[in-house]
Amino acid sequence: MNNQPFIFDQIHIEVARNASDDFNLFHDKHKWLQITHNPFKGPIVLGFQLNTLIEYQMRLYREIHHEDKVIAENRLRFSNYQITFINAVRPRTPVYLEIKKTLINTIPNLTLTNRIALKSEGKTMLLGFKKETPSPLFLADTKLDNLPNLGEIPDRTIVPDTDYFLKRKYMNNGSVKNFLSGSLAEQSDYFDELAHIAHYPEIFPCSLASGALLEKAQLENHDFKLNPMVYTSHEISIDRVYLGYLRNNDSLHILVKQIPESAENTLNHTNIRLRTYHCYGLLENNEVLFRMTMNLVPLKEIIKNLGQK
Repeated sequence: MNNQPFIFDQIHIEVARNASDDFNLFHDKHKWLQITHNPFKGPIVLGFQLNTLIEYQMRLYREIHHEDKVIAENRLRFSNYQITFINAVRPRTPVYLEIKKTLINTIPNLTLTNRIALKSEGKTMLLGFKKETPSPLFLADTKLDNLPNLGEIPDRTIVPDTDYFLKRKYMNNGSVKNFLSGSLAEQSDYFDELAHIAHYPEIFPCSLASGALLEKAQLENHDFKLNPMVYTSHEISIDRVYLGYLRNNDSLHILVKQIPESAENTLNHTNIRLRTYHCYGLLENNEVLFRMTMNLVPLKEIIKNLGQK
């Protein structure tokens, strides 16, 4: 599995960005040219595409090693991803996924952990881990019990008496299948209409938060051409039990909260302040499907930092 190259074409990017309503200029085959001082010299693959590639290959890894049975028998209902983006993946460039051997810990709770790395042309593109746990690893202490009925709150507004921006999305099987295909995952492993099977993948609902951030920024009059932002990391915890409830046309309420920037929250080995967002995906009765931290930095700050080295 580690020796298998994965190659994204521009059509994979188009399919994935359309399926997830991601209008980031970095992925647009025309508008990438409009980004000031864009160093990538072309469109780049979506971060959530890479996450979904990892999700699918980890699924195959778990099945081959019979670890899916361990997860089910021990009720490890949370799937956790910690991903650090180091370089951008370009179309038509082979990338290789390395999955390290599973480490099993029993203290304080049973946990399955795999280190992962994505590499291309001798460079590391991303690093991270995938963990299976009985409770969420990220944003576990956030209490969302006192929220109002989110279905009654207008889309793209602030939830009353909170700091959460609300973006409402609706699940669509066709979009999910397209996103899987755009991420080099086999959609038939999740959907079989003749057998009435529809199992939503883990990352797709989370990917919709990227569009929510873009819409929030657009309402705040952010200039995507003069001040583009790039992801530096994702920390994601997904509840597999609630994931199993998802069906076509179900509503997903995405909550976004921006954390104040500070000198204590910076990009590794730099003075660049991170722009951190806490995001949650809630189902109809406010069950928390996912909890996620997304860190971004201005592209111009990265270029400036590289120029000083």
